[in-house]
Amino acid sequence: MLNWDDPFSAPIAGTAEAKKQSEEKAAAQPAAPAANDLSEAPASAEIKKMPLMNAKPVNADDKRVINGEADINQLAPFKYPWAWNYFLNANKNHWTPLDINMAQDVHDYRHKLTLEERHVYENVLSYLTTSDILAMRNIGLAVMEKMTAPELQIYQARQVYEEALHTWTYQHCIETIGLDQSEIYNRYRVVPEIYQKIKLANDRLNTVMRSDIDLHDRDELENFVMSYAFFAGIFEGSWFYNGFSPIFALQRRGLMKGTAEQLQYIMRDEVMHASFGIRVCKQIMKEENVTLDPKKVQQMFEEADAAEETYAGYILRDPILGYSKEVHHGQFRYTANRRAKQLGFEEPFPGAEATLPWLDEQANMRKEKNFFETKVTEYQTGGGLKWD
Repeated sequence: MLNWDDPFSAPIAGTAEAKKQSEEKAAAQPAAPAANDLSEAPASAEIKKMPLMNAKPVNADDKRVINGEADINQLAPFKYPWAWNYFLNANKNHWTPLDINMAQDVHDYRHKLTLEERHVYENVLSYLTTSDILAMRNIGLAVMEKMTAPELQIYQARQVYEEALHTWTYQHCIETIGLDQSEIYNRYRVVPEIYQKIKLANDRLNTVMRSDIDLHDRDELENFVMSYAFFAGIFEGSWFYNGFSPIFALQRRGLMKGTAEQLQYIMRDEVMHASFGIRVCKQIMKEENVTLDPKKVQQMFEEADAAEETYAGYILRDPILGYSKEVHHGQFRYTANRRAKQLGFEEPFPGAEATLPWLDEQANMRKEKNFFETKVTEYQTGGGLKWD
């Protein structure tokens, strides 16, 4: 039997030790009456009637993304069946970092990567380790509690788990390669070019992760939508989408294939996260009649762009074969334009063109082997996801 105080101490079921413990426990305790034996019920016992609630059945039309008054504990009938479908599809993407062989990466890092390539690899991981924790805190602590339709919360609960899984993945890569964990994890705190991106996200998160926030207040509501749009459209939809590409560039040359495959799994999750967040933002704006200030939206994208350009200049201060800071920054602007349009905003960087035409293919592979055939992966949803 499971020991609640120490679950790892219980003997294995079916063994002699387990049988002996069961017999000793039975001998030490008096026989209990059968569960359906009412003959010994205390005379004073009274069955109390539950008070009538006079509650009306839940009508799906009464549900709202936020500020709703329908029963948050009742899943169906659905008002947002698409949210439930996100949850079902996300569960088809289940994986763990232990599924992927990292042995070749250890050899590549020690014997094949140049100093410049090691610099890129280490700093991408240093940024990502903190970023996914921020994404987890945003959804788990600032967003979920404000949702008033359970089908939305259920997918977001899965999203919280996935962000934790991504954090485990980066830790697994760092540990497997043999990097100095303390140095890598603290790098974002001492490297201004990495810290700038983290600070932008953290500042945005702190404006909505407050116990006294009131989404009936128009200013608070607009700020919440701006924050959600930032995390969905920029943080996950652009920074993350663009952020894995330096490692993918190594993978395309046959280097660090295990790490890149880990990031391909993560990228499928992040595509779903961003798509879901964008859809929720648009739904809130429709239901609550919210129109965001175009100047504030443009400023939000420009701040993110400046931070990304600075970051690219640091991790790619010396270009690596087939990849440069100009390529990285250009792809960010192109991706940011796509996310802005999906949110219903004007393009913040008119005329920006794709500088990594292979990146979408990298994100959308389905039922195929990854580059260099490291592992057969089958993604049920990432490849078929339509952003528009």
